[in-house]
Amino acid sequence: MANPLQFLQQVRVEASKIVWPARREVMLTTVMVMIMAALTALFFSAVDLIVQFGLQMILST
Repeated sequence: MANPLQFLQQVRVEASKIVWPARREVMLTTVMVMIMAALTALFFSAVDLIVQFGLQMILST
């Protein structure tokens, strides 16, 4: 097990290697996630309506 001071030094070295994304990249990926979430919600809503309609047709006879 490492000395606590060595551990903190290693953490600083590893943290300095982090490459943060640019603001434009963050905004673009955020918009893409929102679009994909909306499309997924629409898809599952459509599937739900189709299944509901099918079950109503089956159970109403």
